[in-house]
Amino acid sequence: QVQLVESGGGLVQAGGSLRLSCVVSGSILGLNAIGWYRQAPGKQRDLVVALASTGWINYADFTKGRFTISRDNAKNTVYLQMNNLDPEDTAVYYCNAKLRPSNLEVWGQGTLVTVSS
Repeated sequence: QVQLVESGGGLVQAGGSLRLSCVVSGSILGLNAIGWYRQAPGKQRDLVVALASTGWINYADFTKGRFTISRDNAKNTVYLQMNNLDPEDTAVYYCNAKLRPSNLEVWGQGTLVTVSS
């Protein structure tokens, strides 16, 4: 069974950067999609970015020019590079995978990102 473990969150000042990691207990090539979501206090969980097995990448508008998803197939790891962070980026960030063939969703436990002004 696929499991996801996030890491890399922490406290940074506005304008700073963080790199989040998601380690997958299985080949990321066996997934329909892998990506990141976030949930700020009192708000719903929203898409940050998703990478489909077709190669299509879907970024949320707030990420444009600041966030980048990447992967290391040999390490079964997906990364989220976040630059020029803003206090509004403060949230718990979750890794998400969609499995083959059922498209069942699997979630990580989340990692907290806090951006100070």
